[in-house]
Amino acid sequence: MSDPALTDQLPYSPLLSGVLDDARALLPQVRDLRRRIHQSPETGLALPGTQRAVLDELADLDLQVHTGENVGSVLAVLQGDHPGPTVLLRGDMDALPVQEASGLDFASSVDGVMHACGHDTHVAMLAGAAKLLAARRSQIAGQVLFDFQPGEEGMHGARIMLEEGMLELAPPVTGAYALHIKATYPAGTINVRPGPQLASSDTLRIVVHGRGGHASAPHDGLDPVPVACEIVTAIQAMVTRGFTIFDPVVVTIAHIVAGTRDNVIPDSAFMEGTIRSLSATARARVADRLPTLVHGIAAAHGATAEVEVRRGYPVTVNDSDAAAFVSEVAGSVLGADAVVAMDHPVMGAEDFSYVLEQVPGAMAFLGACPAGADPATTPDNHSNRVVFDEDSMASGVAVYAALALRHLADAG
Repeated sequence: MSDPALTDQLPYSPLLSGVLDDARALLPQVRDLRRRIHQSPETGLALPGTQRAVLDELADLDLQVHTGENVGSVLAVLQGDHPGPTVLLRGDMDALPVQEASGLDFASSVDGVMHACGHDTHVAMLAGAAKLLAARRSQIAGQVLFDFQPGEEGMHGARIMLEEGMLELAPPVTGAYALHIKATYPAGTINVRPGPQLASSDTLRIVVHGRGGHASAPHDGLDPVPVACEIVTAIQAMVTRGFTIFDPVVVTIAHIVAGTRDNVIPDSAFMEGTIRSLSATARARVADRLPTLVHGIAAAHGATAEVEVRRGYPVTVNDSDAAAFVSEVAGSVLGADAVVAMDHPVMGAEDFSYVLEQVPGAMAFLGACPAGADPATTPDNHSNRVVFDEDSMASGVAVYAALALRHLADAG
């Protein structure tokens, strides 16, 4: 519970009074929705069951509700009793192609699909925040745009929703905020930093073309395998010697395929991996340098190569003022000890980056390490064994709602 004496000293304390208590009162409903979604996960851009669950949850809140044209999104606008701008709150909805092994009583009933990244909690927390804010409509000066987004896991759902006019539903949108649950941070904490919060993510694909032959006579062929191996090690040297550690780049070759059996030299070797960076400059440089490196090594061995860099998500960059605002508001609601300033970004990627390219705002991590577990060793997001502390969702609901109330109050 927050300390009333402390809360009274904080700015706008009447506005945020009782928000955490209200969120805790909503926790049974939030937990129920989360578990229902967890048991019936869906992947990709079309999420009919999840979309239906969200629509049903919002049905009695007097919101302007819109669904996507090309994606299974839900956008809901809460009109406050006083005029003002719009703040966007986002929760993503899609699951991962992962076979669940969490042991939960409400584990996925869909073979090979699991909410391993916690998007089920995001949906439930955002719906809970919508209920909390709808009950406080008289305190709202402007609009709250609730963004239930599909296709975050590599499908560019946010970009598609922006192309469909998401920001034009209730202009002007002057701020955008998102929470992402994470099992490896202490339960109930808000973890945030200014600037890059998550990395960009691009995909690298390479095919080395040689000349096949008998494995007993490699001199009669042109073995692409050692060429591919040299390329892998050269890429790591390029990263450590060509890029400053203060603007880091990660290139990982995670998939190599060549050959069919032990005594046949293959014609080609295929490789693919991921490129992560924390600035647009480094992202562009690594994409420019990789083809030169790969073609040069292949040519040195008399081979040829194809190189493709497929652009994924941009860097997720938190506006400095918005990140400080998240810290302040979360501290007001949860207590200063619950707010953690992150020392460094996370090298994962997020398509909320597309929203933050157009609207000042921030994404923060909500810690949800299970009770009795060690954040350093508990299974992380994307593990088929990940488990999230459900009580932490009350903190997420409260912070979502408080960010909207304070943002609109400040704007007014």
